[in-house]
Amino acid sequence: MTDDARFMRAALALGRRGLGRVSPNPAVGCIIVKDGRILGRGITQEGGRPHAETEALRQAGPEAYGATVYVTLEPCSNYGRTPPCAAALVAAGVARVVIGCGDPDPRVNGKGIAWLREAGLDVVVGCLQEEALFDHLGLYRRIRDRRPMISLKIAASQDGQIAAANGSSRWITGKEARAFGHLLRASHDAVMIGSGTLLADDPDLTCRLPGMTESASLRIVLDRRFRAGLDRSLTASASPTKPVVLITSETGLKRAALLGERPGLQIAALPDETSLTDMLAWLADRGLTRLLVEGGATLSTALLRDNLVDRIYWFTAPLLMGGDARPAIGDLELAAPADAPRWRAIDHRSLGDDHLTVFAQRLDTKAQTCLPVS
Repeated sequence: MTDDARFMRAALALGRRGLGRVSPNPAVGCIIVKDGRILGRGITQEGGRPHAETEALRQAGPEAYGATVYVTLEPCSNYGRTPPCAAALVAAGVARVVIGCGDPDPRVNGKGIAWLREAGLDVVVGCLQEEALFDHLGLYRRIRDRRPMISLKIAASQDGQIAAANGSSRWITGKEARAFGHLLRASHDAVMIGSGTLLADDPDLTCRLPGMTESASLRIVLDRRFRAGLDRSLTASASPTKPVVLITSETGLKRAALLGERPGLQIAALPDETSLTDMLAWLADRGLTRLLVEGGATLSTALLRDNLVDRIYWFTAPLLMGGDARPAIGDLELAAPADAPRWRAIDHRSLGDDHLTVFAQRLDTKAQTCLPVS
């Protein structure tokens, strides 16, 4: 492995610490190196400021002069609440900047790279590009597709069932798999379920890992007809630090019209004809970049049918539930196996007696987007 790849991989690992905590900004990692020694490390801070480059430069101080900077995303070039990171790198006198991938934001989108090159810095773009694009997919989806990146979490039996015939689903997987699911919640901006899952399971959707219980991902329930009401532990636990958003329709809102105010509980009424794509655009417009969907088969199937899923976290338990149980995926309306989207398995791991496979869509690095595997 070259030094550039080694230090970029470290910057990527560093940036992932900010996933689920910095939206609508991307979770960027930055490392400053001179003569093989790391002088400064930075990640995007909560709320999006300061940026990773600013933090790393602050740590490195004057020693940053003549150093190499490894940053997972193109340094910004626009003036906002803080000066551009590209200007800060030039002012610090760094000699070289190695970048994972470009920034699709129209305010940047190549301008940061051009700024650095015009100032005489040696700039390398595309180091571990596929990994960088994978980590920053939420930003790309929000900017280019006007939706969050969507991760689908499924916990199923060996024969693909997620609940018994009567709807009971606790617990299919063991405690190690459930703990990993809590980690997924913490690494996303929001967790969403449908009304059917709320009625059947009433999950609280919080992260209960030691030291991470304050992770306050937004909790969302898609309940167009307002079937669930508010007599649920999830909605009763809504607070400013652990908010719950109930997305319903204008028709559903009429059923909620007499509800009083509750701290942290937001009821959003979208037009009755609002499509799933329009609802996701509504979320993206509010700054969400990473959405974890833990809903049942109805919501999962709708997202898959519309090709809106970017990653699947499929937990498989060593049990069989039979044909009378409830399947993880419903009717995708496929005429032949050739019509089914194919996924790339990018990770496998054992979690106690259970197994996790992570599937992703194929990254098209030239277009800097994602496509199903053909």
